[in-house]
Amino acid sequence: MAGLDASNKPQIIEHIHKSLNLTVYDTKWVPCSARFIVLGSPPRQTGNIQVYNLVHGDAELAAELEMPKSFKCGTFGHSTLADRHLATGDFAGQMAIWDLERLTTPIFSVPDAHSTIINCIDGCGGLRGAGAPEIVTGGRDGCVHVWDPRQKDRPVASMEPEEGAVVRDCWSVSFGDAHSADDRVVCAGYDNGDVKLFDLAAGKIRWETNVSNGVCGVEFDRKDIAMNKLVITTLESRYRLYDMRTHHPVHGYSFLSQAAHESTVWACRHLPQNRDVFMTCGGNGSLELWKYSYPTQRKIKEKDGHDKGVLGQVQLLQKKTFSTQPVASFDWNSDKEGLCVMGCLDQTVRVLICTKLNLL
Repeated sequence: MAGLDASNKPQIIEHIHKSLNLTVYDTKWVPCSARFIVLGSPPRQTGNIQVYNLVHGDAELAAELEMPKSFKCGTFGHSTLADRHLATGDFAGQMAIWDLERLTTPIFSVPDAHSTIINCIDGCGGLRGAGAPEIVTGGRDGCVHVWDPRQKDRPVASMEPEEGAVVRDCWSVSFGDAHSADDRVVCAGYDNGDVKLFDLAAGKIRWETNVSNGVCGVEFDRKDIAMNKLVITTLESRYRLYDMRTHHPVHGYSFLSQAAHESTVWACRHLPQNRDVFMTCGGNGSLELWKYSYPTQRKIKEKDGHDKGVLGQVQLLQKKTFSTQPVASFDWNSDKEGLCVMGCLDQTVRVLICTKLNLL
């Protein structure tokens, strides 16, 4: 990006702006389609799944379901392209899987997956990542559960607070390291700044740290490769980018810390077509587009003989404010580079186009 003139900088352009009668908690593209889903809650505190089609520069409502409890989060990550089933978590602690063509009843559900609200969800093994299809959920009850939709009722792995310990609210979860059928990790972030990396194959915590502020979002740059980079976003208007290739026995993983948004950084989403480009979502209603550049060498040997990771640099490519309310959700389209959808807490959903990403 060095020397790139202003005319060649990526631009963030609003394509569709739609006001809805519900608080939007999550938005996701339906894989390999011009459709997206919205999860949220109307004023009467029920829950809605809405499916929209992009038609001639507008988003048209194609299907809708209302349930007694509000939906909080959703993912397609566990599902095959043939099925494109949506997994959701709701305010009552239920995890369910839905066929968007027949929305009336879930095809799989665990009513008491968590004892209270499911804050976050991620999927793996379907669209991206080797191994079994799995869903991970994190809740206010402090638990992180991993589910195999082929096995009903009981999680295949659980990370729960120790007995007698203070229960920390789990705000974010992400799969990673799924480059073979035998490898997979879950990263979980908590309200007190704790970050824990669970090795699912070994059944233990591989690494943990504290970023000294509530963790709003965690995401690997790609979940279907050996761990490469991890971005952690926080309440304190900063994010951390970790190099996950090199682990030092004393210092752990090396990271850089970057100020962003001048408000809470709600989430980070990596561009599917280029894992070194990512968007962060701000509590001030803004989006910021970033690019990471690797250093000339990614590790150095310390005096103790151990390798330590070396960080490169991040560059802010573009930023734009869309609302006075937080950007609660954001999703890139995996087929059309630069096409994205975002939901704000002002009861709006927007379809955006980021230009010139192929030049980065």
